[in-house]
Amino acid sequence: MKMKKTKTVFATIITLIIPFIALAQDAVEIINPLGISDVRLIIARVIQGALSVSGTLALLMLVYGGILWLTDMGTGKQIQKGKDILIWSTLGIILIASAYVVTTAIFNAIGTGSVTGV
Repeated sequence: MKMKKTKTVFATIITLIIPFIALAQDAVEIINPLGISDVRLIIARVIQGALSVSGTLALLMLVYGGILWLTDMGTGKQIQKGKDILIWSTLGIILIASAYVVTTAIFNAIGTGSVTGV
């Protein structure tokens, strides 16, 4: 029981002292490496970067599906697998492109009040 009370008192003292320690330090200037301070623009750039990466991966899968289809050698297994990859990667590219258009329209509407960005 005595140990529990000691821990509680110690935690309370630390909690009360920490704000004073933080106030005692000199002001530190943090340099913004992004060059942007608007959170909306940072989020927009992260989303656009993620869409670019996923679009590149979908395009690579499209090429991979085409290679599988071309290198079947008459068995038929790789043709079906290649067709499936081509279909799904095409749908993925369509989805990514439409997501890019929608997010661009949303961020233009938030930033400028117009969907077209003008």
